[in-house]
Amino acid sequence: MIAPYGSWKSPITSDLIVSESIGLGQPMLDGGAVYWLELRPQEKGRVALVRRDLTGVAADVTLAPFNARTRVHEYGGGSYVVADGIVYFANFADQRLYRQKPGSAPEPLTPKMAWRYADMIMDRRRNRLICIREDHTDPNREAVNTVASVSLETGESIVLASGNDFYSSPRLNPDGSKLAWLTWNHPNMPWDGTELWMADVEGGGTVSAPRRVAGGLAESIFQPEWSPGGLLYFISDRTGWWNLYRLEEGEAVALCPMEAEFGRPQWQFGMSTYDFAGDGLLCTYIQKGRSYLATLNTATLKLEIINLPYTDIYRVKASQGAALLLLGSPAEATTLARLDLARHELEVLRCSVEVAVDAGYFSIPQAIEFPTANGLTAYGFFYPPHNRDFAAPEGEQPALLVMSHGGPTGATSAAFNLGVQYWTSRGIAVLDVNYGGSTGYGRAYRERLKGQWGIVDVDDCVNGALYLVQQGLVDGNRLAITGGSAGGYTTLSALTFRDVFKAGASHFGISDLEALAKDTHKFESRYLDGLIGPYPDRRDLYLERSPIHHTHKLSCALILFQGLEDKVVPPSQAAKMFEAVRAKELPVAYVAFEGEQHGFRQAANIKRSLDGELYFYSKVFGFEPADPVEPVAIENL
Repeated sequence: MIAPYGSWKSPITSDLIVSESIGLGQPMLDGGAVYWLELRPQEKGRVALVRRDLTGVAADVTLAPFNARTRVHEYGGGSYVVADGIVYFANFADQRLYRQKPGSAPEPLTPKMAWRYADMIMDRRRNRLICIREDHTDPNREAVNTVASVSLETGESIVLASGNDFYSSPRLNPDGSKLAWLTWNHPNMPWDGTELWMADVEGGGTVSAPRRVAGGLAESIFQPEWSPGGLLYFISDRTGWWNLYRLEEGEAVALCPMEAEFGRPQWQFGMSTYDFAGDGLLCTYIQKGRSYLATLNTATLKLEIINLPYTDIYRVKASQGAALLLLGSPAEATTLARLDLARHELEVLRCSVEVAVDAGYFSIPQAIEFPTANGLTAYGFFYPPHNRDFAAPEGEQPALLVMSHGGPTGATSAAFNLGVQYWTSRGIAVLDVNYGGSTGYGRAYRERLKGQWGIVDVDDCVNGALYLVQQGLVDGNRLAITGGSAGGYTTLSALTFRDVFKAGASHFGISDLEALAKDTHKFESRYLDGLIGPYPDRRDLYLERSPIHHTHKLSCALILFQGLEDKVVPPSQAAKMFEAVRAKELPVAYVAFEGEQHGFRQAANIKRSLDGELYFYSKVFGFEPADPVEPVAIENL
């Protein structure tokens, strides 16, 4: 059927996305049982802990209202641990640790205090957990982060390591005599520079003789782990690439140096890109935005790739001849699978999207490289419009939606994403940009954004769009940009400081850098020192690059979506931006959501933001959606 781009009828509806999609995280093995977390939009964003037994039957461990989600660093991660069938998890409502025995209801382990816990490990020898604790008891000071123990008998918490701003990844060696951990201080983020420390653990559980064994201000250490033989392994980017190392007689020895990223930015706790299996380890690494799975023989240091039909592999947990992996590919959404390490056969355990949509409605991404500012190259994934039932009138080019990922020290991948297919199946092209500052391309690429946030990322998004226009693939008069969080800032900056895009959508994006520097949570409170410059010394840059102070330069349509309980980017930023654009008499809309924080987790709100953005573009670009969508109140249209 011939129909204009944007007006194609698609089976990939917002209702389908929110009803059939879940988030998968933190897989774990305990004996023969498999555990994982499911973020469920249809349960108002509740995170449920699920167990699959030896017979293959899966069932929820934590029932509503329990929500297995920690707020340490606000982004959480590492919210549970399981040992011998007993689960210990952080509950979102009160941030206490709970213990749940098989067949029993959860019981609180820690006291009612303003403490948060994450990244738990079991210390069997001393009948306790070791974890990261974040103390919020004094509202007049910054939260205090430490490595702490929690007694499984009394719930009493004892600090083991303190004095620095941040800690993560406490790991015990096999006999429990040594403890390793990561630590760093303001203004560093963990991908800038961290230190790896080790200490002896005394019989009574205290630590002694702490010493730094790797890392520093300009070296990022990621995921320390002890081998079964008691050697300390870790990932370091000391060469410019996150590569594998182990500690031998106090010296860090590179295991397989290569221009590849074995590590990832530590936005959350509990991240795992390798684990020990048999006579070696199983690991995943990234080259030019694509993931690979491999085994590394720890004796011969021979790396062998395991060929799998997946391009995104980002969680690895191994045990007794099998491994759990979180996987994705252009044809398949995030999947939890078990890998037989002997036969390299995969068994799918759970998919994040359970839909029966014909592949004829899906767009397959094309990895592209394009020229950008200063003679450099940037990267992205281009999704041309595709729908088996429709074609556009001859000579028409599609509108382009440029997606700017969050972080900004993050990355996008080619893994199947219904949120992208929502647009492409309706006849709107998508460019998902890995702008300078993204991970997966080495430290030098990551550091392109150093002091240049709001410039490099914007240049790359603009130049990616112009590249596609020059290639004759999209309509240069119908270019839009969208992004959430840091991607929302890039979106607002592109709309304000460049004259390329005709419309844009900011999802909980930053409009006022100075306000963010003054009012955000501890983890990111000095993040902008590296991205912009130290505040208040370089207040001039904060004002210069804040869209809210330059709305006179903005001349296109804007829609803003915002959670009203957002502690990372306060809702006042979106509200002020809306008022400023409305005063300019430009088309603008503001959609706020009660009960949402940083990132939308509730099904109704995810649906509303998707459909609302489509409605907005349809009015700006003048196409008629195939199906009616709930209107958004647009001022000045």
